[in-house]
Amino acid sequence: MTTTPTEAVKITGAQKQQYREQGYFLLESVIPPRHLAALRGECRRFMDEMDAEMDRQGVTTLGINHKGSRYFVPFGAERSAPLHDFVFSPLMADICRATVGEDAFLFLDQYVVKAAERGMTFSWHQDEGYIGYPNPPYVGCWCALDDVTEENGTIYVLPCERAGTRTKMKHVKDEATNDMVGYHGDDPGIPIIAPAGSIAVFSSTTFHRSGPNLTDKMRRVYLVQYSGEPITKPDGSLHLRAVPFLKGGEIAAT
Repeated sequence: MTTTPTEAVKITGAQKQQYREQGYFLLESVIPPRHLAALRGECRRFMDEMDAEMDRQGVTTLGINHKGSRYFVPFGAERSAPLHDFVFSPLMADICRATVGEDAFLFLDQYVVKAAERGMTFSWHQDEGYIGYPNPPYVGCWCALDDVTEENGTIYVLPCERAGTRTKMKHVKDEATNDMVGYHGDDPGIPIIAPAGSIAVFSSTTFHRSGPNLTDKMRRVYLVQYSGEPITKPDGSLHLRAVPFLKGGEIAAT
């Protein structure tokens, strides 16, 4: 579905069904220009902060961050008013209502960046593969800040019927990259080819991967995840975040 950024997002019944049955759908060119400009503007600052932390520790790899190649910088909305405004916007509320339901909590937001001409691949995984215990499902909103293509390292999604599952599968850590890998088959998946300002929406149990960035420009994405209820650890403590967003379908966050 394609809409102009000034329109309310109309998520169709077919898209909701695709999410339930195949685990994903795509909204093209839906991020309003002011939000898109703000998301791009904050990206460099958070990358610089990650570089500085790796320098402080004397490392070039920190978790799944690889300096100068691949970045995953979380929790920007806590420290940036423009990011906060976006993650709690009516646009994101519409997506939450169509996926996790009338109650929604912000679980995680993070920049995902592949550097020009050397951005690494990212292995087949379900987002839940990074949680080591049972958890309620959640939704990921993969917001493209640049046009995304196979050449610059877009994601590939594996529809549930092709993956053969709608539940969390066992993941194994790749010691070379620190990636968690959960699919080892030959299916290449479906590439998300879309203009900047688009959002790929997928379930936490949908397998996805990404290729390298072979272009001379960065490929920047802002990933936002929401759960229908707080996600807790076996001891009852909170896993990551559970910032109230929707209550009974209405925006509750401030």
